[in-house]
Amino acid sequence: MWNKVERYFENHPIRKKVAALFLIYGLSIKEDEKIYCNEVEISYTSIARAVGVDRRVVKETVRMILKNEELSTVFKNLGSVAFYNEVAKRMHFGVVEIYAEASTVGIVAKVSAMISQENISIRQIVADDPTLFPEPKLTIITEKKVPGELLDHFLNVEGVKRVSIY
Repeated sequence: MWNKVERYFENHPIRKKVAALFLIYGLSIKEDEKIYCNEVEISYTSIARAVGVDRRVVKETVRMILKNEELSTVFKNLGSVAFYNEVAKRMHFGVVEIYAEASTVGIVAKVSAMISQENISIRQIVADDPTLFPEPKLTIITEKKVPGELLDHFLNVEGVKRVSIY
């Protein structure tokens, strides 16, 4: 999908940054040209401030997206989900962050199996989109802290470069 966004906005690099922000945060666009985080309306000014552009650039980006049937369908159906990463410690959850080759298949399955063998429940898994994040990571939130002994096992999974356990 990102390749289509890049092509569509190739002559409008600033608008591409706005579209990327919509994707990163799961902000949807509706036919009324308004921007939403699920059911909460977000102002053009707020988006403009976040990207460092004029609000008119945001409005034009929305209009461009709505003119393209394929992109419009995607952006109209985006949704946002709460990500526990920053509050996990306060909630007494465990956090595993894995940096890996994005093209490697099976990392989530293998790491999840290792965690489940420790009889630890997984609360949330979030993987950064490698087309939107320069150094994508896989974040796994668990019901309790994962034992440090699993670190070496995680590092032995094909494609895994670096692991942090909190």
